Amino acid sequence: MATYETLDLKDKVVLITGASAGIGEACAHRMAEAGAKLILIARRVAKLEQIKEDIEKAYEGAKVHIIKFDVKDLDKIGELKAGLPEEFSKVHILVNNAGVALGTPPAHENPIEDVQTMLQTNVSSVMAFVSTFAPGMVERNAGHIVNISSIAGHEAYPGGSVYCATKHAIDAYTTAMRHDLVGTNIRVTAISPGAVRTEFTLVRFGQDAEREDTFYKGFTPLNARDIADNVMYCCTRPSHVQIGDIIIYATKQSSAKSIAKNE
Repeated sequence: MATYETLDLKDKVVLITGASAGIGEACAHRMAEAGAKLILIARRVAKLEQIKEDIEKAYEGAKVHIIKFDVKDLDKIGELKAGLPEEFSKVHILVNNAGVALGTPPAHENPIEDVQTMLQTNVSSVMAFVSTFAPGMVERNAGHIVNISSIAGHEAYPGGSVYCATKHAIDAYTTAMRHDLVGTNIRVTAISPGAVRTEFTLVRFGQDAEREDTFYKGFTPLNARDIADNVMYCCTRPSHVQIGDIIIYATKQSSAKSIAKNE
């Protein structure tokens, strides 16, 4: 039997939001390793510059274009697209990774400013990037949209009202988009991780390092490279294969709040 042939990502243009750390950074390295051209977007340009330098040193011939950008600036995403160099102008893979969770208050105590930040970052920006870059994919009849969701898009839990709502929205949006694009060659994927230890959790806990350390103590959580590996799996399947959703737990986790810890 012939070897199973996966999709070659060499010279494919991959746009990753929230690329300055965590899952976004890990995806950038994996995509560069596969020979893709990268557009890396984040607010922290110094971190992007360092990642660009690291990638160009690690992978011969790597091509990386970085953009300092806040995904909440929805009305400027069109300008971002218009400003892309010709070599990066045709985005083949869009990885909507930027996301945020702020605090764990009960639903009736959510600060409206945090609600707006989470909705704009986790939901509106995803829709805006799709509305900006998917038409080109439709025109070329090729492409892949990967939305980094969460197990919070499949269940809800105390202290996660807004975050769970945003990820449920992404789950519904991703499914509806797959229906909308079913007559094309564009693939649509959601990646739904469980407990992943990145700076995301530290932000959620208000930079409380002790609380973050306590949360992860006693079991081995997922890490950013684990999730990037799943993104790569989806993106490198043969063109006739579409992975709809991958739900990823740590081995000792069965739901958002069900984690077995060593004493």
